[in-house]
Amino acid sequence: MDTADIMLDYVSTDYANYTYDNQTYIDISHNVHEFCSGEILCMLLLVVNVIIIVLGVVGNGVVIWIAGLKMKKTVNTTWYLSLAISDFIFCATLPFNTFYIATSDWIFGVFMCRFTSFVMFLNMFSSIFLLVIISVDRCMTVMFPVWAQNQRTIRKASLIVLLAWVLSVSLSIPSAIFRDIQHHLGRTRCHNNYFSQHSHKSIAICRFIFGFVIPFLVIVVCYSVIIFKLRSNQMAKSTKPFKIMTALIGTFFICWLPYHTFVLVELNQSLPSDIIGFGLKIGTAVASVNSFLNPILYVFMGNDFRQKFKNSILSKIENAIGEEGRTMSRYLSRSSSVDARASTHI
Repeated sequence: MDTADIMLDYVSTDYANYTYDNQTYIDISHNVHEFCSGEILCMLLLVVNVIIIVLGVVGNGVVIWIAGLKMKKTVNTTWYLSLAISDFIFCATLPFNTFYIATSDWIFGVFMCRFTSFVMFLNMFSSIFLLVIISVDRCMTVMFPVWAQNQRTIRKASLIVLLAWVLSVSLSIPSAIFRDIQHHLGRTRCHNNYFSQHSHKSIAICRFIFGFVIPFLVIVVCYSVIIFKLRSNQMAKSTKPFKIMTALIGTFFICWLPYHTFVLVELNQSLPSDIIGFGLKIGTAVASVNSFLNPILYVFMGNDFRQKFKNSILSKIENAIGEEGRTMSRYLSRSSSVDARASTHI
């Protein structure tokens, strides 16, 4: 390999060095120690990370408190509570990487190096899997309302969420296995240490397929069915829950697409390494933003403009989440009555 492999660490803005066949390739064209003291981009990433930490921890903490303690436990609150927990865990571990960005020195040991990387991908997989579950749940409710009314239980919802978390943990384990620390020029780096280029490509492609392509296709199909069914029956009085879910899905797509795009570009080395490194910095920052946008969407998509200023923030979130349950209940009741009338005429 004639040139150094340059790629952003998945959970920091430091350049990574990869180990293939017991040979380590280190980019020597950038002084890591002086990186954050002279570049505007690095300072900007620090500011973005601080904003994500503050808004993400507070926002998701409020959602967890309301959905987990104040509201009656339902299938819908089970979905959103799990989504908020996933985002909260990621935001709570982000200070470690923010400190690393500022100092270019990883002082937290090999366990935290691996754990923080693991948490980021756990958040990615669990978030998209939960959005898939919610989309399929909505689709089944619209297509088979009577069946959904009888089968949608909190116990089953909790079991499905548990299975989603188990799958997310399984797919996130490689991010911890191939993460390591290295002492270089008096400093410690937390970097990706792939033993072969094949393992690097396999993991990146697996993340792209199972963490982005397949889930997004399932979501698009489900919502296409939902929109077609509701428009044909004209049975939806409130569109607020669907606006919330559309915003959540659209936000996830926009936030994670740049990251996956530049990861795939990096595998093919189709662009100069400096451009790839820059793109991955931006892609990782944008992906992290997704973790604090979700609770904001709960607030501002749940009520109309006037109510945002009349009600407290806690009431807005509770109304946003509760509205979905009330809408689904009304829809199931109307659908059941329609089906009952239809059965008497056959």
